[in-house]
Amino acid sequence: MKFFFTFFVMFCFLAAPAAEIAATPAPDFGREALFSVNNLWVMIGAMLVFIMHLGFACVESGLARAKNCTNILFKNTMTPAIGFLSYAICGFAIMYPNSHWLIGHLFGFAGWGLHNPPGPAIAYNGMYTYWTDFFFQGMFAATAATIVSGAVAERIKLSSYLCFTAIYVTVVYPLVGSWGWGGGWLNTLHFHDFAGSTFVHSVGGFAALAGILLLGPRIGKYVDGKAMPLMGHNMSQATIGVFLLWFGWFGFNGASALSANPAIVSLVLVNTMLAASAALVSAMCAGKLLLGKPDLSMTLNGCLAGLVGITAGADCVSVLSAIIIGLVSGVLVTCGVLLFDKLFIDDPVGALSVHLLCGVWGTLAVGIFSPEYKLLTQLIGVAAVGSVSFGAAYGIFFALKKLFGIRVSETTELKGLDLVEHGAEAYPGFQFFSNM
Repeated sequence: MKFFFTFFVMFCFLAAPAAEIAATPAPDFGREALFSVNNLWVMIGAMLVFIMHLGFACVESGLARAKNCTNILFKNTMTPAIGFLSYAICGFAIMYPNSHWLIGHLFGFAGWGLHNPPGPAIAYNGMYTYWTDFFFQGMFAATAATIVSGAVAERIKLSSYLCFTAIYVTVVYPLVGSWGWGGGWLNTLHFHDFAGSTFVHSVGGFAALAGILLLGPRIGKYVDGKAMPLMGHNMSQATIGVFLLWFGWFGFNGASALSANPAIVSLVLVNTMLAASAALVSAMCAGKLLLGKPDLSMTLNGCLAGLVGITAGADCVSVLSAIIIGLVSGVLVTCGVLLFDKLFIDDPVGALSVHLLCGVWGTLAVGIFSPEYKLLTQLIGVAAVGSVSFGAAYGIFFALKKLFGIRVSETTELKGLDLVEHGAEAYPGFQFFSNM
């Protein structure tokens, strides 16, 4: 009897942990792996967006004159830093209020936009973490600001440009973006902008237009009512920049799926490639037809135009529609460059034609080619974002012009911003012609 009692006690003692272990749910390794893959893809996408700043730096400096190369490289180096810091301070909280849309904005303006969330801070149905969310969106914010840099190149004061960038990214970009991506009124209307044809590119393009109008054209650009060519000094550099931007765009669009879902991501990447390729071909043909010879700068901008055009609808249009969007974008950017010159609007790198015109076209194309979305709603979104972005940018530039001035002196412009503003040439020891 004593033996059986001892055996019973030992059995209960040994069985208790086993029962306890059996009651503990087994870890869901499949779900954890999926979360890790999704999170990793969005982080990689953010890093690809970051490398686009090198692309912008190469394109803008290559299409500008040698005497202003250092100045442009400096601006493009500072822009992502200022943009990311500004977005951290309050831009992220303004764009994604995480509460009632309007009330959330008040808290966003009130102070620091980031916080230390408890636990892993998994957002968007467990797709990725809070910090990955901020990292990805912060890269987009800085990209919107750098669009302005090329359009106002070769005559804007460095200090005024940096002040504008900080204010615009801190307030205007996140406020307008919240209308759609942050659950605002455009989201309620079912307005669709997948990766930012409007919320990134048009927002930057309208700001660029405001800056150009207040700055005026470069000295020597328009003589006796005619546009004079002020040739870029390094087309190799500009070409490298376009390929860097093209490569980075696979993260810009691909990671905007906010997951590594193979069905969506693969379609987005294919549409992105097709639109850029089609735009390259149509821009080459349009340049040949309108200028007599195929123009490299026009063709390069055609590639960027196709990328901007497909960005709004890469997830919801067919591959045939993506090709059509790209073909139209390539023609539109070529005609746009020539039109702006006719209107005496001096844009050294074609930023208005690429980001503004094709950003608007790409957003409207969603309503044309996707049965899920209405053209009228897309038009309302473009008009609303455009009016606020342009008005706000014009107001900021105008205030800076009255307070500090935004344009360098005539002597500085003729000598070159590199020597006067930075005291350093991009190519020391080399002799360039006076107009470079």
